Formats: sequence, structure tokens, C-alpha cells
Amino acid sequence: MTAPSSVEVGTELPTLTVRLTRADLVRYAGAAQDFNPIHFSDRAARAIGLPGVVAHGMLTMGVALRAVTDWLGDPARVVSYGVRFTSPVVVPDDDAGATLIVSGRVTALAEGRATIQLEATCEGVKVLGGAKAEVDLGN
Repeated sequence: MTAPSSVEVGTELPTLTVRLTRADLVRYAGAAQDFNPIHFSDRAARAIGLPGVVAHGMLTMGVALRAVTDWLGDPARVVSYGVRFTSPVVVPDDDAGATLIVSGRVTALAEGRATIQLEATCEGVKVLGGAKAEVDLGN
């Protein structure tokens, strides 16, 4: 999918729904070389006060940006991106995993660029705050 040719402030991006499982966490850990036990051991996660195994923050952040890159059709058009982590994505030890839902809306336009505000939730809980991307619309 590519960004529409006539983007306006208020344009809604298609909602992205992604399921994260423990297998996804294992694959990400290997790619990122992040083997913190909170990402695979319920015991380790609970020992530091988490409710269970949590997804890597950078994995959550990257998955959320897919709402923008899928809409743009070209990840190279992302100029900047930043988030605050507001709540962990708890990934249960089952086949269903956790469901991350990401929505986005254009909040500003200037000089061929758009600012997109993202909202990411997991099981109804906001997991990213202040998630904002600036993109080149290629106009």
C-alpha cells in the first residue's frame, strides 16, 4: 500500500494488528542479541515485578512503525521516529500470544512531510506514548 496522493491533516492510517508470540521473542532476541531473561523466563520477569515475559521494547517500537511503513510503501521515507514506553507488552506462554493494535493519524503537514501520531495498545492497554513519526511524502 502506498500513501494517498492527497494526504490531509486528520488522514487515518489503516489499523495494523500484529500477534506476538514467545517464538517471535526468541527470533528477535537472536537478531538483536538481547538475551535478557525477562524476554523468555516468567520466573525472571516476575522476580523484578513484571507480570510475566515481556516483548522487547525495540520490537514493540519497530512493529508499531510498520503501520507507517506499510502505508507509505517505502520505509526509506521515514525521516524520524520516537516513542515513550508506557506499559510492557506481556506475552503469554500459549499459541495465541499478545495482540498489538496500532493506529495512526496525520497531525501536521509541512514542506512535503507529514507528522504521524501513532497509538499502540495491547489487550486494551496503551503500550507506547508520544509515538510520532515524520515522513517524506515524496511530493
